[in-house]
Amino acid sequence: MSTSLPVDETAFAISRIAAPIREQVESQVRQAILSGHFRPGDRLIERELCALLGVSRTSLREALLQLEGDGLVINIPHKGMIVAVVTKEEAEEIYQVRSVVEGLAGRLFAEQATDELRAAIKAAMNAVEAALEEGNLQALVTAKDQFYAVLLGGCGNHTAGVVLQSLHDRIASLRFVTLARPGRATVSVAEMRRILGAILAREPEEACRACIEHVERAAAVAAQVFEQREEQSQPSDTPALQQEASTVAGKERWT
Repeated sequence: MSTSLPVDETAFAISRIAAPIREQVESQVRQAILSGHFRPGDRLIERELCALLGVSRTSLREALLQLEGDGLVINIPHKGMIVAVVTKEEAEEIYQVRSVVEGLAGRLFAEQATDELRAAIKAAMNAVEAALEEGNLQALVTAKDQFYAVLLGGCGNHTAGVVLQSLHDRIASLRFVTLARPGRATVSVAEMRRILGAILAREPEEACRACIEHVERAAAVAAQVFEQREEQSQPSDTPALQQEASTVAGKERWT
């Protein structure tokens, strides 16, 4: 399935700055996928993307190959590149690895973060609380991303940060779906409060446990999403998860 181009095409176009064109293209397409502009199962048509970005097919193909290596897009013979759809088995594996690495990041942050970093993660949590109070799903996801950016950037382990960012990217569309389920957003934020509390109290092991349990509960909700999809599956060329993600991503608020 192809997608219509955004109204403001100039905002999507590549600027001629010092960063290599391929890196700019990769960043723009990656962000379009993570934000839900391109959704699981969407075709990425080279002609349209080149026109939208104002770049050559060579630059675009190099960027798409990198995104394919990151698991965000897949190349289907005779069809081309599409946004990857995460399977139930893949999601289970991602959450398993994420819980371990995120627990490590939480423990390291609590052990060694400076006062400035602790203040930064507290400010990020305030933004999460504000988004929850507002009931804005997109704002909540954005605020949670910033919380994790501070956590990963301040844990002192670059490899853990890279691995976790990759895992978060691969389940971006699933995060929208799970957070939109009744009650999950409130519970998720409560779990994050526990993480923050352990960090501010400088309790590494508690921070580790809180991070692991937060991911495990998110995994349980994701499993429910897949089970429901299997129960309600209907013959279609469009995956059920894509349909649900498309509906959720189009909502500004949850019920």
